[in-house]
Amino acid sequence: MKITSDKTQALRRLQEKARAGGGQDRMKARAKAGRLSARERIEHLLDEDTFEEIDLLRKTRATDFGLDEKEIPADGVVTGFGRIRGRNVAVYSQDFTVLGGSLGLSHAQKICKIMDLADETGVPVIGLSDSGGARIQEGVDALGGYAEIFWRNVQSSGRIPQISAILGPCAGGAVYSPAMTDFVFMVRDESYMFITGPEVVKAATGEVCDFDSLGGSDVHASKSGVAHFVANSEQQCFRMIRELLDYLPQNWRDQPRVKSSSDDCNRESETLDRISRRTARHAFDTHEVIREIGDGQNFLEVHRDWARNILCGFIRLNGRAVGVVANNSKVLSGALDIHASEKAARFVRFCDAFNIPLLTLVDVPGYWPGMDQEHRGIIRRGAKLLYAYCEATVPKVTVILRKAYGGAYDVMNSKHVRGDFNFAWPSAEIAVMGPEGAVNILFAKEIKKAKDPTARRTELVDEYSKKFANPFLAAQRGYIDEVIEAGKTRPKLIRAFEFLRTKKVTGPKKKHGNIPL
Repeated sequence: MKITSDKTQALRRLQEKARAGGGQDRMKARAKAGRLSARERIEHLLDEDTFEEIDLLRKTRATDFGLDEKEIPADGVVTGFGRIRGRNVAVYSQDFTVLGGSLGLSHAQKICKIMDLADETGVPVIGLSDSGGARIQEGVDALGGYAEIFWRNVQSSGRIPQISAILGPCAGGAVYSPAMTDFVFMVRDESYMFITGPEVVKAATGEVCDFDSLGGSDVHASKSGVAHFVANSEQQCFRMIRELLDYLPQNWRDQPRVKSSSDDCNRESETLDRISRRTARHAFDTHEVIREIGDGQNFLEVHRDWARNILCGFIRLNGRAVGVVANNSKVLSGALDIHASEKAARFVRFCDAFNIPLLTLVDVPGYWPGMDQEHRGIIRRGAKLLYAYCEATVPKVTVILRKAYGGAYDVMNSKHVRGDFNFAWPSAEIAVMGPEGAVNILFAKEIKKAKDPTARRTELVDEYSKKFANPFLAAQRGYIDEVIEAGKTRPKLIRAFEFLRTKKVTGPKKKHGNIPL
């Protein structure tokens, strides 16, 4: 029989009180609404019995507005470390039952401590946000606490993966920390992010909106691009985070884990051969191409509902993680616009920061035209993708599936921006512009003078297509390393990336570049 000392019993009472959060009534209310507690969320996210909590007994030092008379268990946030599929991770989870999960100085200091530990030990950090915002009673201390977190987000950027899950409200200054992390998850009908709430919006602009239409998950997944992933439940959200981590390394010095694959690395695809035979006017679903290439036809898509004219996500090739950027001809013909450029640029820079090789699948007719795009800065914002590819030093392989026209050909990891291996299907068309547009400019006078302008235009388009709208001239110049049969794309890529595994490139010495933000 164990005999515990008075001090041990006192410790256990303190711990039990701190773990009780906002009390039984509030916990029951959340459970009745189908919401998990801060600690239950951590339990669902991490491997069983691996969570080690730190700063359980920490409390606020603030005394104004009666804070010194209130119980604020764990200061409204649970922090610690544990494992996901055997990998160490750091985690914090805000507790909405304690003063609405509001952030005060001690609350922020707990988060900062676990962020510092994550950066120093080289492990991913995951934040589970559920907070009403800054703790008004603590004034500037709360604001300073936010800024300390923001500073750490920037210092850790590109060093360790940072993941945010929004599991309730996230408003005002609280939104900036998730925005600076690598991936943001939201839960449908449960997560909200906005700088100012509906009432302030109405007072300032006259616009009438609610939480969902202003900052709900679907808004941020499809319109703003703030959310990378949307789940239908918290449990699904945690499963998605675990799946994402499988593709990521622990830190910038590490490599992503290799997983065994039963998919034949020499597998050829009749589906890709069939797709390559389609005419240039026939759009196809690039998801199908990506899945045919990847192990087990698996593709973890990032930003699925935003800027759908370009696809970004992760596959495995012979067990190794690869980041994919691909034009989607089903949307805007696969053209690059402002949002597509920014979406892909951010993804390319993430992969480059964390040693994830890049595969680019090209079917791009150019940049999307129009006054709206020009006035909103397609020149400046479109240049972000070009900058990202030029800056990236990880292994980079490109396959031109069909169209690669104009400046967009250069941008999409061409040989000229230092693609390591550049392949093309026989159906590829590489030119300054499409055959019809080129003929209309080059032979305008000749067509006008012809007895039958339509017939002459058709004849000239055929001639131009045979000479320029194919990959062979580019291959003769060395801009395409090999024209490959579409069905053999997967084994070609596996061998290319295997060869490039030992690639080492050191960039020019400088403090940092100036990306066109």
